[in-house]
Amino acid sequence: MMSKRCKYALKAMVRLARNYNQGFLSTNIIAQDENISKKFLEQILLELKRAKLVNSKQGNAGGYYLLKSPDEISLADIYRIFEGPIALTPCISLNFYEPCDDCLDEETCYLRNELIIVREKTRKSMMEATLTSFIKNS
Repeated sequence: MMSKRCKYALKAMVRLARNYNQGFLSTNIIAQDENISKKFLEQILLELKRAKLVNSKQGNAGGYYLLKSPDEISLADIYRIFEGPIALTPCISLNFYEPCDDCLDEETCYLRNELIIVREKTRKSMMEATLTSFIKNS
């Protein structure tokens, strides 16, 4: 299940995507429009900034903005920042691989082989779900 932190990050990113190339959005506006606590939102935006998905400008006319096109930012990108791997077990993770303690042979493991299929379908769906697709479906 997606955490509240990840869900709010996604909501904030979709809000920023709606404003893409139209200037900056303050945390006050995003928090109000998306019904997110401003303090919680500020922490989330800092994580997104560290991940180089957003940037900010200081001052009265400042705020946050996307560093990439909404077409280039996927649910998978955001999910990995806040939730970690998409894979259900560490032995099938692309970015966070770890062998299983109880597995005798990864190549013939019936769980691993099936879970790789699940991971790939999930990853593909999450990569296809861009900020643009969230806007189109709203």
